[in-house]
Amino acid sequence: MKVFLDTNVVVSALATRGLCADLFHVILAEHELVLGETVLGEVQSVLRRKLRVPAHTVEEVVAHFRRLATVVKAEEERRFKGLDKADSAVVAEGVAGEADLLVSGDQDLLQLTDPPVRIVSPRGLWDDLRRAT
Repeated sequence: MKVFLDTNVVVSALATRGLCADLFHVILAEHELVLGETVLGEVQSVLRRKLRVPAHTVEEVVAHFRRLATVVKAEEERRFKGLDKADSAVVAEGVAGEADLLVSGDQDLLQLTDPPVRIVSPRGLWDDLRRAT
């Protein structure tokens, strides 16, 4: 399964122990990780500004993600009703990466009406994966 991760899930997987970190490991081991250029840019920004991670470490993290994941960028800008430009870009990149689902903790994404890709919370994916085993 191709799984696209939103910024909040990636940062949580990096910065904390818990559900997102466990989910990240399962995705790497059993599925195909897909990330967008928008997400990688946001991850860089959050790591530098909010978490104060040194620039060289952030560069190494992003380079590592580029090796682990299929990284995509939407060919054209799309807007989705109820989403800002950045969230619309994330959804568009999930579609461009032909993801089976997009994992996000962002309520705006989770509440999107008729999304072009299935959007689930980290807990929702975790529960789905547990039921499948």
